[in-house]
Amino acid sequence: MQPDVIDLRSFYASPLGRVAQRMILRAIRTRWTSLQGLALLGHGYAIPYLDDLREGTERTIAFMPARQGVAPWPRGMLSSVSLVEGSELPLRDSVMDRVVLVHSLEVSDDPSALMSEIWRILAPGGHVMIIVPNRRGPWARVDTTPFGAGQPFSRRQLTALLRHALFTPTHWSEALYVPPISRRFILQTAMGWERIGASLSLPFAGLHVIEATKQVYRPALAGKMARVRGLLQPVLVPSGGTAAGRKGDGLEHFPI
Repeated sequence: MQPDVIDLRSFYASPLGRVAQRMILRAIRTRWTSLQGLALLGHGYAIPYLDDLREGTERTIAFMPARQGVAPWPRGMLSSVSLVEGSELPLRDSVMDRVVLVHSLEVSDDPSALMSEIWRILAPGGHVMIIVPNRRGPWARVDTTPFGAGQPFSRRQLTALLRHALFTPTHWSEALYVPPISRRFILQTAMGWERIGASLSLPFAGLHVIEATKQVYRPALAGKMARVRGLLQPVLVPSGGTAAGRKGDGLEHFPI
């Protein structure tokens, strides 16, 4: 079930939501230190992160699924938000440099189709950042936060999904080692939880944070063409008679 935009906005206005936002943004910024002059798209409910990431970009837009609803953004400026239907993105091919997916992939009806659309709109060499609940993490097991909605993923599932959509993962990390508990002590020590979890490579982080780049060429197709060319190469075979007779008949013999 996809969370409503009102529930999402309420979560990010809560103390636990603000901590989650800070930890996730920290993970994104370790890879995307500057997006100066780039075109950025946020899909799902990405506006809590786009406020920080949009600085210096050539343009930044946000797409929100119709079932989720829409929230105005950015405040005090012309709207840069659009409702979209399913995995159909109203953009031309190869127009975005960066795409960030938050509260998106896990609630999609067709994750494979969504990733194919992301591939289509990304420019060659473009990057996508995917924030998705970890199947083994505690955040996916409770429904008191939006990360408990939809389908969580394992690392193997994400790898298969990215390969099928012609993306190459360039960086894997995790976020939200802090438990999804709104107690003051837990929230105040959130950064300590993140540092300890990352340093020990614990497998129970709440979220996967994956950066992947668009593959421009299709290796599988090249391999297929090589096999086809091999099948079409003529092969001489004996057809009876002496070697001298075969040499002088002026005919090439091919297998049937």
